[in-house]
Amino acid sequence: MGPRVNDKISAKTVQVISQDGQNLGVMDLSDALNTAYDSGLDLVEINASASPVLVKIMDYGKYKYEQKKRASEARKKQKTVEVREVWVTPVIEENDFNVKMKKVFEFLDGGNKVKIAVMTHGDKRVLARTRDAVPQLFARIIDLIGDKGVVESKSKPEDRTKSIIIAPAK
Repeated sequence: MGPRVNDKISAKTVQVISQDGQNLGVMDLSDALNTAYDSGLDLVEINASASPVLVKIMDYGKYKYEQKKRASEARKKQKTVEVREVWVTPVIEENDFNVKMKKVFEFLDGGNKVKIAVMTHGDKRVLARTRDAVPQLFARIIDLIGDKGVVESKSKPEDRTKSIIIAPAK
């Protein structure tokens, strides 16, 4: 909801600012409304908590349009950061590892966060052999990334899928 305009203003006396920024002083609301109507503009409440209430004489339609345009520009400049995901196995072959790391670097260079997840479910005998491989794999990945990224979070030890989230370095 925007500011109150014209007849919606409830204060009895108001501090009036002209459209060119000049202070017209404290007036009764009816006098301020007449001044605004005489110039073909609206009376817009700027600060309702001030005493007396601060109002400005302006073209409200133009004001709303400019506010909308400003908000649109702010949204355009805002960058959304995605979390991209790369899956690996604890006993990954060297070539596969290099391909996955190339993808990780592409995501980081693009300004995205990367979640590197390790598949740690399956046959219990395989899990027993790979239990120590996961921390070693993560240490190797963090070493390779170096100053291009920062480890933002790690999965809990009791989580079934182990993962780390890496944010791009600033």
